[in-house]
Amino acid sequence: MTAPLVRNRCSAITEKETRMTTPDEIERRVEEVDSARTARRSAAATEVGELAKRHAAIAEQLADVDRQLGDVLAGARDVMDIDEFAKVTDVPAADLTRWLEARKTSRTKRTRPTASTQSDTSRGPSAARTPARSSAKTPTAGQASPPPEPAVPRADAAEAPARVTAEVS
Repeated sequence: MTAPLVRNRCSAITEKETRMTTPDEIERRVEEVDSARTARRSAAATEVGELAKRHAAIAEQLADVDRQLGDVLAGARDVMDIDEFAKVTDVPAADLTRWLEARKTSRTKRTRPTASTQSDTSRGPSAARTPARSSAKTPTAGQASPPPEPAVPRADAAEAPARVTAEVS
């Protein structure tokens, strides 16, 4: 009885060896697995790209609103201070101050001298590189310079800004 059992084992091994996958079948299986992975990768990359575009648009809108808030706050400083705005609007004073200070710290780009200034060599080489001073900065005779703006307390860096949700149309 032991002889037939041994023979069956050997015949089972032989059958497995003859049923091995062909190179074509292996390639087909790999392509099948890869196509599913490629589809998921493509979908994920597309979604990330779309969300990044949306994020950039919302960030641009939010930056514009921040500038507008700073402009309004600066324009109304003669009639209302930050603490009063905070009390009336229920907007934290730290946020109001941040918008106001962000407006002040934004700098304009330096302009290059015009062609006529660059070609004016009669005043020397440094005069061609130095733009003319604006008369708006220096008071003329009989006019007083505007008073400096009062100092505004800095926003506490530990406070997190409130989240603003916006929809992009």
